[in-house]
Amino acid sequence: MGTYERVRQLFADKLDFKEDSVSLDATLESLGLDSLDRIEFIFAIEDEFNIKVPERDVTINTVQDLVSIIDRLVAEQQGKA
Repeated sequence: MGTYERVRQLFADKLDFKEDSVSLDATLESLGLDSLDRIEFIFAIEDEFNIKVPERDVTINTVQDLVSIIDRLVAEQQGKA
C-alpha cells in the first residue's frame, strides 16, 4: 500500500472520513481539520510511518503536501539506517 492510500486510511480510521473523500489536492482546511486536529493527525502519521515530523513541516496545507513530506522523511530515515 502506498503512502497516499495509507494516509487516506488514517483519515478514515482516526478522523472518521470516507477514504474516497480525501483527494490529493484537498486542503486540510477544506477537510475540516482545525489546528488541534492537525496536531493529532501528525501524531498518528508519525506512529503509522515511524517518523518524526519536524515542527517546521507542521504547516502542511494539502494532502499532497502531507504525502510528499512523509515520503521525504521516510527516505531520509532509510538513508540513515
